[in-house]
Amino acid sequence: MKSILTGSCVAAILAVVAACGSSGGGSPQTQPSGVPSGGGNVNAFTINIVGDRGAQSFTPNPVPNGNSSLQWKNTDSVVHHIVANDGSFDSGDIAPGATSKVVAMTTDGTNYHCTIHPGMIGAVEAASGTPPPCRDAYCVP
Repeated sequence: MKSILTGSCVAAILAVVAACGSSGGGSPQTQPSGVPSGGGNVNAFTINIVGDRGAQSFTPNPVPNGNSSLQWKNTDSVVHHIVANDGSFDSGDIAPGATSKVVAMTTDGTNYHCTIHPGMIGAVEAASGTPPPCRDAYCVP
């Protein structure tokens, strides 16, 4: 009788352990729903990076006015690094599939580009809806 009871206990313990293991306890955690990967923020306006295509590298481009915080989502297959032409922000490297940190915008708007792929250019409209001042070769026509 003891061996049957011991066998039953072992079977029950194995069943519990198997059930716990299948619940994802040992698998990596995923981001909660609604939270972008890579340090993004659901309240920031997201600009998609679509590839090294000049002024067509970002969508939307230009970014509509009235956005006080921005982030870039890299939908391309290579790393990108977005900076404002006037030096007001720097996204850091953005891996494929990742979302950049959020950057604050001024009401003046700005032009920006990818430091890795200098032909990739974008703009953020000023709060008044006018184009941002063009300061160098990285300006959206």
